[in-house]
Amino acid sequence: MHVRTVALIVLLTGIAGSLIGVGATQVWNDGSEDGSTGAPAPALSEASAEDSSQGASLVTDCLTAADVYEQVRPAVVEITSTLGSSGPFGQQGSGTGTGIMIDSDGHILTNYHVVEGATGIEVRFNDGSISSAELVGSDPANDLAVIQVDTSGLEPTAAELGDSNAMRVGDPVLAIGSPFNLEGTLTQGIVSAVDRTYSSGASTRPIREMIQTDAAVNPGNSGGPLLNCQGEVIGINTLLENPTGENVNVGVAFAVAINTANRSLTQMLAGKTVSHPWLGIAGEDVTPAVADLLGVETDSGVYVTLVSSDSPADDVGLQAAFSSQSAAASSDALRPGGDVILEADGNDMASIDELAAYLDENKQPGDSVELTVLRDGGKVSVKVQLADWPS
Repeated sequence: MHVRTVALIVLLTGIAGSLIGVGATQVWNDGSEDGSTGAPAPALSEASAEDSSQGASLVTDCLTAADVYEQVRPAVVEITSTLGSSGPFGQQGSGTGTGIMIDSDGHILTNYHVVEGATGIEVRFNDGSISSAELVGSDPANDLAVIQVDTSGLEPTAAELGDSNAMRVGDPVLAIGSPFNLEGTLTQGIVSAVDRTYSSGASTRPIREMIQTDAAVNPGNSGGPLLNCQGEVIGINTLLENPTGENVNVGVAFAVAINTANRSLTQMLAGKTVSHPWLGIAGEDVTPAVADLLGVETDSGVYVTLVSSDSPADDVGLQAAFSSQSAAASSDALRPGGDVILEADGNDMASIDELAAYLDENKQPGDSVELTVLRDGGKVSVKVQLADWPS
């Protein structure tokens, strides 16, 4: 499976990531058919639907696609990034993406990969005017960034941010962006799935709670808004499924949920690079079938399959089923011998996603977490001091 970010950039960059953390499940299969490092298939879990009365009211309140476009288009900008020297003669590369104005101070939310490594950033507005921009802050692990333009002489229009948790499978959505440099392009579709988890490889931090859509997005749409039918931003279009190896839309695209962006927006606006807590494991969800296979006396938890060297988990001696990523990849079945994480700070952890969510939403690098671990048939308590995700 090939997955591509959707910015049209000469040197395409993937979602920023680092060493093994609370990450991919089924690590003995890397998801690629040719043995190269590939992105595992997005997790198939779906969030439970909001109550039906709320869904009905949302549909009733829908604007037409034309009205949504008229309302939001002035807040959507095209971003051109000048990259460092490339090629045999030191020529500069450039690429385009999309952004969404989020306030009257000139702050624009986009994907990190749109502006990563840029030596210059230009923003083109709906009226054709162009302004230079500066990177303010970023959350590379969630592929998010905030840039800012000088609003002197401008009358910026800000988009309204919605609630991505309110979206249900089947809800209508729209995307505005600059695919293939065709600025101001509107496409429409539905929410195909919610709560998707994406990782560019077993050694990178997954992005959770992504929204899957069949709205057409293509290179150049990166960083642009995914909108509900009231014209509120509920996601930032980020990547698309690419099974053919061709960088074109096949009806499966993913957006970073706006609620994910909201959690780091204050820090990005303050000029910070957002960091995330790192435990340093990969794991498999324990189900009754997995428990029976491993001979462990629990029907839920996180089975530790890998522990990254010199990680917080390694420092406290968490035990893994496999000694290395290559050993895991070459095995066609789980091996016994790994710890099972049952609780974090007294809270039951039934899955790898639950553990990742708990750490991401409640902890910062440097904080400690008390893990209750099933090892050799008995429970032990392990206190781990979390670190920054390695860059």
